[in-house]
Amino acid sequence: MDSEPVNLDEFQELARKILLKMNYDFFSGGAEDQYTLNENIKAFRRILFRPRVLIDVSKIDMSTSLLGFKMAAPIMVAPTGLLKLANHEGEVAVARAAAACNTIMVLSFASHCTIGEVASSCDAVRFYQLSVWKQRDVCITLVKRAESNGFKAIVLTIDAPRLGRREADIKNKFVIPKFANLEGLLSVNAKSKGGSELEAFASATLDDSVSWKDIEWLRSITKLPILLKGILTAEDARKAVEARVAGIIVSNHGARQLDYAPASISALEEVVRAVSGAVPIILDGGIRRGTDVFKALALGANAVMIGRPIVYGLAAKGENGVRRVIEMLQNELELTMALNGCPGLKDITRNHVQTEHDRLRSML
Repeated sequence: MDSEPVNLDEFQELARKILLKMNYDFFSGGAEDQYTLNENIKAFRRILFRPRVLIDVSKIDMSTSLLGFKMAAPIMVAPTGLLKLANHEGEVAVARAAAACNTIMVLSFASHCTIGEVASSCDAVRFYQLSVWKQRDVCITLVKRAESNGFKAIVLTIDAPRLGRREADIKNKFVIPKFANLEGLLSVNAKSKGGSELEAFASATLDDSVSWKDIEWLRSITKLPILLKGILTAEDARKAVEARVAGIIVSNHGARQLDYAPASISALEEVVRAVSGAVPIILDGGIRRGTDVFKALALGANAVMIGRPIVYGLAAKGENGVRRVIEMLQNELELTMALNGCPGLKDITRNHVQTEHDRLRSML
């Protein structure tokens, strides 16, 4: 591909050509049959627009805020680990690109770059993603490091008490690089019997006894707001509100955990109804176009997160590639808003989209 990418799919194709097969498969793959992986994208395509016309869209305002922190557009960077497998600058390059685009980056616990390296790379608002370990003192240490380095919130991943079965990693005998933030805290020498080292490491270290009572435990060790990542049902959304969290991230972990879970966008409205505006809701999974961002906002999300496209941009063109990915989505969202007759985010409503369920109801 000689020309510059004009959409996120072309960034993915560039990344596929550049990366080692094991690394590309690690980033791009999903769990088991990869039904949910494919559905995350296909579900967006089944949502249609109901555009309004003859509305002044000469000025479009995409700016918003989350937990009081301003963003140029409701597009955030999701936590993705081991980014030096994509580019030698890893998470530092992503942090700089996110800052340049005036958006919030969520740093993965599995980052190649340390919390301090990312914090000192540029001035920006960042959140920190945490998993719960059997050795709880590791969690405490990581949270304190995030606090001391100016991170503004904790994003707790709650859909991975055990690692999903990622068959590409098993076939490739995926080897774990060093987790910079875990050195000296957790041993990463877990060896797999012919499969993925990541799976062996997760089995040895992740706490699969974690439950709702641990939200209160996490609150006891930090004053930072806590967002829960991995909610797909109304039942869990209501429990999250009862647990007094600061936000909910509707996510199926990029389809890397439980296969045949619903696409994130398909679960969004159920969660939105259950929450009834009590806390902000972020949609994670399957975003590939500005049209996808608009659809998520119309169905009640306050913002979206992007993961794999960030990795592909990083692999293809480093920091500039990440910046281009974010800017592409921002530009596409602006155009989508204009063509739907929405000069501001507040103008995007449920009436601007038609889902499969809407079409079925109309036939009854």
